[in-house]
Amino acid sequence: MKLDRRRLRALRVFFDPGRLRALTRRSEVGLSLAGAVVGIASGLAVTGMSFVSNELHRLVFGIADDERLSSSDIDDKLLLLAAPVVGGILLGLLLFILAKRRKKPMVDPIEANALHGGRLSLTDSIIVAVQNLISNGFGASVGLEAGYTQLAAGIASKFGLKLQLRRSDLRVLVGCGAAGAIAAAFNAPLTGAFYAFELIIGTYTIVSLTPVVVSALVSTLIARLLADGDFAIDIGSFGTVVPADYIPALLLGAFCAGVGILIMQGVAFVEELARKSAIAPPFRPALGGIVVGLLAMISPQVLSAGHGALHLNLSRDVAIPTLIGLFLLKSFASAISIGSGFRGGLFFASLFMGALLGKLFAYCGPYFADATLTPVIYAVVGMSSLAVAVIGGPLTMTFLALEITGDFPITALVLAAVITSSLVVRSTFGYSFATWRFHLRGESIRSAHDVGWIRNLTVNKLMRSDVKTAKSGISLEEFKQAFPIGSTQRVILVEESDKYVGLVLVPEIYANPTDAQDEGKSLADFIRYRNDFLQPQMNARQAAAIFDKSESEALAVVNNLIERKVIGQLSESYTLRRYSEELDRRRREVSGEI
Repeated sequence: MKLDRRRLRALRVFFDPGRLRALTRRSEVGLSLAGAVVGIASGLAVTGMSFVSNELHRLVFGIADDERLSSSDIDDKLLLLAAPVVGGILLGLLLFILAKRRKKPMVDPIEANALHGGRLSLTDSIIVAVQNLISNGFGASVGLEAGYTQLAAGIASKFGLKLQLRRSDLRVLVGCGAAGAIAAAFNAPLTGAFYAFELIIGTYTIVSLTPVVVSALVSTLIARLLADGDFAIDIGSFGTVVPADYIPALLLGAFCAGVGILIMQGVAFVEELARKSAIAPPFRPALGGIVVGLLAMISPQVLSAGHGALHLNLSRDVAIPTLIGLFLLKSFASAISIGSGFRGGLFFASLFMGALLGKLFAYCGPYFADATLTPVIYAVVGMSSLAVAVIGGPLTMTFLALEITGDFPITALVLAAVITSSLVVRSTFGYSFATWRFHLRGESIRSAHDVGWIRNLTVNKLMRSDVKTAKSGISLEEFKQAFPIGSTQRVILVEESDKYVGLVLVPEIYANPTDAQDEGKSLADFIRYRNDFLQPQMNARQAAAIFDKSESEALAVVNNLIERKVIGQLSESYTLRRYSEELDRRRREVSGEI
């Protein structure tokens, strides 16, 4: 009995929240252990969601246990039409309930790391995962990767908040969750790790390397223990890769970039069309389900993410008209699904459509002498290139090609193609699918790089509230009596209602002749910056821009543009100093100095 009590006491000491918090905050080893815990949770979350999705496919569509929905032969046309509609109705009911109870918009991992220091609502993440499961489970043309990353990142954020991690460490832990989710989904730890670096954290550092890789590896092991899924592609036998093979790969990368831009704009067009319509949001998924069901009646391969359809089209020769028709059906179904309100992403859909484009390019593209690529290899190159154009992450998609084919020469071709695709998209369009949607919402972020601290460094936090004010109606002599030379540098003039009028520099008044009143001058002649002022919600960067435009060393802060009531004052020198201090702090955090 005493031995059991000692063991229990030892376990309590080991798992004491205070000790765990201290270990995680003070050492990289502790953060890596936290990454391992997140990896376990991510592997369990991905495996659980995959199991629920597969069971829904079997229950709704009646497919066999060893079949994939998008590669199944479903003869019941009414079922193909009705299933997405029923899913849309269920999702609409959920949206109706959420509209009554939750008013704040849901934040995804990229936005959380870019603007909120890694803070994610676990409740919202669970809701997004449930919406994604309903959408995918009833056949909407969306993948589960968005739900995987949302749920895993939400768990990681909640865990990090419980440990009271610093802002930079919490962002890394959210990246660990996303890395574990993608790694478990594709059985590809390198892909998951670089997905976190490129898309969720926004940068690669030595500090973040170990916890992110540990999370990806642990999550992959958990998924392998619990499920048999293995996303691998057999590229078959081919000759040695020669320099001539890089020319078609580069052209295919540029071609996929153009198609990816069209797909992103197509989804945005459908979403905008739905917003401008008189159809209430809860009814949109059901109407979108009708369209998806009609497309599924033509070809069931448009249903769900497309795992089965991808392998089906890679393993056999497909006629060119069939490839074109299937690509158009899938792209239209994905745009309608997301635009009408179904939850999900374009990660796997872009892989599937890219593989179709690659085979199409192989069959009807230009002939290159001495080129040795087979249609399946073109499919792998196209798959990675279109995914980069839509999702982003050149190294992520390169490692995905490596881990699903196991072939280094093909990976070099993929790297050349994805760099080309990424360069074309960034030069001509400038956004990935996620950041394009942020842009449509009015956000200026282009990646998950931490810019939230700039927004948190507001004028309200920087300003001084003890300012010298005077009524604008007083005489010059009264002003001099109230503010002798040397008493202050500047005085803010206000109306009787305390509305901002302008700013007066005290030395300027005393620099004029003593008989200024005899020259007909009044206090109004010395007022400056009548329309130049700051507002409390502005950040340091916006304030610095106004200082630069007005060429003033200090400006008044007013509560809003209507009342214009003076609440403080801020100097340019202090703003720039605080901005530089915070910038240096973030640099030191990234480099691992603190």
